[in-house]
Amino acid sequence: MPFASLRDFIDLLEKSGRLVRVKAPVSPVLEMTEIQTRLLAEQGPAVLFENVVGSDIPVLVNLFGTVERVAWGMDREPGQLRAVGETLAFLRQPEPPGGWREALDMLPMVRIVMAMKPKTVNAAPCQEVVLTGSDIDLGKLPIQTCWPGEPAPLITWPLIVTQGPDPKSDKQDNYNLGIYRLQVTGKNTTLMRWLKHRGGAQHHQRWKGAGKREPLPVAAVIGADPGTILAAVTPVPDT
Repeated sequence: MPFASLRDFIDLLEKSGRLVRVKAPVSPVLEMTEIQTRLLAEQGPAVLFENVVGSDIPVLVNLFGTVERVAWGMDREPGQLRAVGETLAFLRQPEPPGGWREALDMLPMVRIVMAMKPKTVNAAPCQEVVLTGSDIDLGKLPIQTCWPGEPAPLITWPLIVTQGPDPKSDKQDNYNLGIYRLQVTGKNTTLMRWLKHRGGAQHHQRWKGAGKREPLPVAAVIGADPGTILAAVTPVPDT
């Protein structure tokens, strides 16, 4: 079964020797990023920094630093990634079946597509603790400063969820999931760093074009299950 949470995936990686826990203090200002860069170049393990200077929250790095871990995050083995790529290619340019036999052959693909539909739930673990107003303080998060001279630290791997102005009539306004870095500018403010052709930015442009006065609905998600994290960087069509 696919992993239900990031914790489940961490447990597997640790049991298989693919994750190392670091108890020594590590600074989120440049030091952590430098270590990650070397780990990635050397195809090293995932690392959980348990003692981050200035924060009580641990940081997981180099999670998908090898092809093997990318495949495992999708509940696959490396040799099965080609089939995943073929599925994505079909979704981007689907071809109608040439006859009833081809239509039958496409049924497994149809089941895969139907399973992609999001499900709405009434409660979720991310809603167990809710902070609002003056209680919000991004400074409590172990956010990295990645490069010398950067004006502000970056939330480097947030899953950004947006919805356009007219989701009932326009499929392009349905929920979009992408990874766009957030640059922290204050206790409760960030800059959204997205390219204008990306799905989230397209939602924002259409939102403004529709004359909406209220802010675009956006959620930034940190620490989702590995399948959802990988889905956010996968070329699935917007619709």
